[in-house]
This record gives sequence, structure tokens and C-alpha cells, in this order.
Amino acid sequence: MSQRDRIRRAFAAAPDYEGQARIQRDVADRLAARIAGLDLPATPRVLEIGCGTGFLTAALGKAGIGGDWLVTDIAAEMVERCRARLAAMGDARTLRFAVLDGEHGPAPDGPFDLVCSSLAVQWFDDAPAALARMAGWLAPGGHLVVTTLAPGSFAQWRAAHEAEGLAAGTPHFAPVEAFAALAPEALDREDHLERHPDAHAFLHALKAIGAGTSHPGHRPLGPARLRRVMARFAQSGCEVTYEVVTCHLRRAR
Repeated sequence: MSQRDRIRRAFAAAPDYEGQARIQRDVADRLAARIAGLDLPATPRVLEIGCGTGFLTAALGKAGIGGDWLVTDIAAEMVERCRARLAAMGDARTLRFAVLDGEHGPAPDGPFDLVCSSLAVQWFDDAPAALARMAGWLAPGGHLVVTTLAPGSFAQWRAAHEAEGLAAGTPHFAPVEAFAALAPEALDREDHLERHPDAHAFLHALKAIGAGTSHPGHRPLGPARLRRVMARFAQSGCEVTYEVVTCHLRRAR
């Protein structure tokens, strides 16, 4: 099975995204507030990549971003959850939904005044290159605004592995410098901290939101080694850092 299929299947089967994705909800809300301050047209053409269950989609609706929307995710199950969530909210926007691989799939019909994504592109093979591709989907004056994870994410979990002479299976996130080359004047980074009651709760939360897919080539730890890593992680307080990068590109008019 390809890495792309592993990621898609994990998110498709995520049992409790709404209940466990606290950082993801907060990051989406902050991103929506930033987008709401942009000089978008009154009825923008909007493309969302990696909608998940609709945190960003809903937050942008509450912020008054209307227009013609194409809401997408690599997992059909997530697209349907997002559709159902917004329908239950009585969202009155013009929303179209589609399954789309934002990195390798065909280019959607555009152009768009806004291309946005919250905590999805870190799952791409080459996130900076994918953003450069997405920028080509913008209309003149259009904005590409995304959040993604940087290498400082899950530092405490990796440190627990290293203390035992082991390597964690956390994904290899693109460095901040790779995004700075795309948008040197419109790049922000911020640490978000999440504390879990114990190591089991941390691992359960990752699985519950579909974010437990390891990097290619990683071999899962055996029970004894995993217990030692979890004990080390507990000694650190079971706190996890999410290093969040916000990247904003704009096409010239």
C-alpha cells in the first residue's frame, strides 16, 4: 500500500475527529480570522484543500466569507462528514464538494480568489512544491493561505524515543526555511501546546483523528520498547508541541 493510501485510509477511519482535534480546531479558527482580514472580492471563488470535518470551512462561514466554494479532501469519508456538518448548521453558502488529492491530483477548475488549507499539507510528499503549484490556481490578486506543521512538532515524543536509543515514526515535516523561500515576507510560526493525561491518551488522540500514520520505512516498536518510550514521555509531563507555520502567497494583479 502506498503512503498516500495509508494516509487516506487513516483519515477515512478517524473515529473521533470532532472530539480529539482540539489543536486543529484552534488553528483553523485563527486561520479564519486572518483570512477574514484579506481584501477578497465580495463573492470570492474559494478552494479548500483538506477540509476534514469542516473546522476551517465553518469558521470562514461564520467570519462572513461567502462566494462560490469548492471544498475538497483526499478522503471521501471526510468530505461527507464536512458536508453533513455544514448542512446541519444551515450554511447558506454555495458549496460544492469533491474528493481531491491536492498535491498529485488533477488541477481543479479555477481560477480562485482564495485557496486555503488548515493543517493538511504537512501530509504531502513535498509541501513547498505543492504550494507553488497551488499558487498557479489563483486568479490575479488571489490569495493562497495555509497552515502546516514544521519539524518542531511532537518534539517531546521524539525525545522520549531518543532517550531509549530509538527513532520515532513521526512524519518528516518540511523545514520552515523551505516555506520562507516561497513567502519570505508572509510567513509566521507559532507553537501550540497540548497536554495529555498520559501517554495512552496521546496515542489514542492521534489515532482518533487519523493522524497516526508513520513516515515511510518506519518499523513499529514492539510492546516492551513502546512501554519504555511511553514511560519516558510520561516523565516529561505528556505535553506535546505543534509547531504551526502559516504561509501566505499572493498572485500579482
